[in-house]
Amino acid sequence: MKEVSPKELMQWIEQGKKLFLIDVREAYEREAFNIGGVHIPIGEAMERKEEFKREIPVVVYCEKGIRSAIIIQRLGQMGFENLYNLSGGMSAWKSTSF
Repeated sequence: MKEVSPKELMQWIEQGKKLFLIDVREAYEREAFNIGGVHIPIGEAMERKEEFKREIPVVVYCEKGIRSAIIIQRLGQMGFENLYNLSGGMSAWKSTSF
């Protein structure tokens, strides 16, 4: 599984790299803090798999990187190759000094 660190993701964003963010946390988690992107709760991810882009890097994130890893593994079995897990999730993002 491909991963991207919070610092790498911040660099991608600052460089204007074309990418797609997907937050698989629950709504209450997203309301408390998020870095943008589309909200697709983990329970809806497989039903909404057509929303995951195939032509650009897709960074999937959750609170600690576990739920996002599960979705990436499932979608990887369906042929998705452009998915990146935000290592450490929002917990790591919030504790990183940019």
